[in-house]
Amino acid sequence: MQITATVNAGVPAGRLTDVVDLLARVALAFIFVWSGADKLFLHTAGTAQYMQAQGVPLSGLLVYAAGLVELGGGILLAVGYRAKIAAALLAAFIVVATLVFHAFWAAPAEQALVQTVMFFKNVAMFGGLLHVVAHGTGRLALARS
Repeated sequence: MQITATVNAGVPAGRLTDVVDLLARVALAFIFVWSGADKLFLHTAGTAQYMQAQGVPLSGLLVYAAGLVELGGGILLAVGYRAKIAAALLAAFIVVATLVFHAFWAAPAEQALVQTVMFFKNVAMFGGLLHVVAHGTGRLALARS
């Protein structure tokens, strides 16, 4: 005997979970895809200047590395191909980026609130990425992990 859980309108719980897993993964990936594309194609010089102002060495080169990690990792996460690896890479990236660019404890008073919000936004994204690392993509993915 097989028991199937259902959710409100008769949609099987498994199918709803699959859709929610996919939507969550795409939503989480979106900021990385957008930010990576921005670094690589739209505001490369401005981002490199900002990185240099924050004390990042070789910012003219590292802006491309950061853009590739974000864009490539975000796409892999969204489509669900090697998503655990992509999520782990993005999680490591976000830890470094958060500590370098959103150190609210060292920010000038007029920037402290914004940097605090950005820091904790990144902590939340880090948590979402760790969830993918631990639990994989769900069934709607190019390669389930």
